[in-house]
Amino acid sequence: MNGKFKREISLLDLFLIGLGAIFGSAWLFAVSNVASMAGPAGWISWLIAGLIILVLGIVYAELGSSLPRAGGIIRYPVYSHGPLVGYMISFITIIAYTSLIALEVVAVRQYATFWWPSLTIEGSDSPTLFGWFVQFILLAAFFFLNYRGIKAFVKFNTLLSFVKYIVPILIIVILFMHFNEANFTIHGFAPFGSFGIQSAISAGGVIFAYLGLHPIVAAASEVKNPKKTIPVALILTIIVSTVIYLLLQLSFIGSIPTNMLTNGWGDIHQEFSLPFKDIAIILGLGWLANLVALDAIISPGGNGNIYMSTTSRLIYAWAKNRTFFKKFASINNKTGVPQASLFLTFIMSVFWTLPFPSWNTLVNVCSVALILSYAIAPVSAGALRKNAKHVERPYRVRGMKMVAPLAFIFAAFIVYWAGWKTVSWILGVQFLMFLFYCASKKKVPVQDVSFKQQVKSVWWMLGFYLGMMIVSYLGSFGGIGLLKNPYDLVSVGAIALLSFIWSQYTALPKAIIDYDEVEEEMNSDQMNIADRNRKIGS
Repeated sequence: MNGKFKREISLLDLFLIGLGAIFGSAWLFAVSNVASMAGPAGWISWLIAGLIILVLGIVYAELGSSLPRAGGIIRYPVYSHGPLVGYMISFITIIAYTSLIALEVVAVRQYATFWWPSLTIEGSDSPTLFGWFVQFILLAAFFFLNYRGIKAFVKFNTLLSFVKYIVPILIIVILFMHFNEANFTIHGFAPFGSFGIQSAISAGGVIFAYLGLHPIVAAASEVKNPKKTIPVALILTIIVSTVIYLLLQLSFIGSIPTNMLTNGWGDIHQEFSLPFKDIAIILGLGWLANLVALDAIISPGGNGNIYMSTTSRLIYAWAKNRTFFKKFASINNKTGVPQASLFLTFIMSVFWTLPFPSWNTLVNVCSVALILSYAIAPVSAGALRKNAKHVERPYRVRGMKMVAPLAFIFAAFIVYWAGWKTVSWILGVQFLMFLFYCASKKKVPVQDVSFKQQVKSVWWMLGFYLGMMIVSYLGSFGGIGLLKNPYDLVSVGAIALLSFIWSQYTALPKAIIDYDEVEEEMNSDQMNIADRNRKIGS
């Protein structure tokens, strides 16, 4: 059924979707991981990551307001560099997001074990058969809630959002009442140096916590007045979430009983595997521990629901790119939901629960996969300034020539900090997907872009991946340690900058924007006559 998306999402709705996507399971687990890696300096990891995401968010604000498309994050690279680049990004983005949904229900199950020990195998993080069935029921609930339409989804998310943010704010207030400033100097402010601060950003779950911007852009086709709403929602979400995360980390570090720090910070993540629940019990605040456990079901559950909606839009967008999943480019006319894409999202998210993973097992891989999909935004934004000059930009980033490459370099740092083990296999899989595309080229429509041009436009990406793998292997983050700090970061920055410049020269001569969707907008009552004339003229 070839229906249309319904524009029913307001600024408040979109802000709560973004904030809801950021405050899922990460705030419940990450603070103790960060403390073990960076010690009292862990708050610096949150600040650095927040600034990086803000720069990326500013770039997304221009893209989302100028080209409001469902699943736009994996359509922009197609517009700027062609189907092959779009395919490479689409694959890793969809894998990341379907596993994210699974990760959120895993978090719900792990915290729910506080009340129902039978959900988790004793002595491990893996679920029992009953625990896995609970995870499946949650995924099914997300599926049916989204199946009913965007209006039902938005109402549920708004109600859930106001409930789940009360607990983090309450935790901050209560823990600051038990604050001990001596904890920030007992073994030195940064006991693991800059290495620990950098490691915490990728492997500690910090960047994973922030990666909630995609749902805002993915829902662009359903937003009221997207040209103004999307930039405001993006930037507001990043600023508010950064402040809350900083306060959560500081309050956690300051409220740990000082006698538990005798042996240093390295084992804090084991002492506080469920940090806010565990510290509430140690401080004799049983009521707060129960409240945290309850919110630990609500927060990741709400997040999983958001990502179920987001991922279905991403699969729809991949189908609109007309490479693979072509049969999923349809929308139910009654509900305005891409139901076929939603069903595939549900199946893939169930698959990710089959290996019985723990939260910590998946988070590092998800972080790298997600930041790679974020990194394409500055590349596309820079290229579209050249090959799509006619596109109106209601929110135009000043100094894009500086902002875009800087955002790409920041993203490269995060990938590098994840370590050789993670970087090698994720980027290695990307090379395999390139070979698979080449082998299937006769079955893939060229979309007015020759296969030769597609390959030309992807070389920069393969060069970037290869360079990152080499530096990661030689570097100090899981590599052989030949490249020491700061030479490793200088090398990563140089590779990223050269790759970005290369990407701008190999972009398509003229962007291939899907004007079929523009015509759908023109037929809606959301557009006035002036808008119609402008788009027809372009």
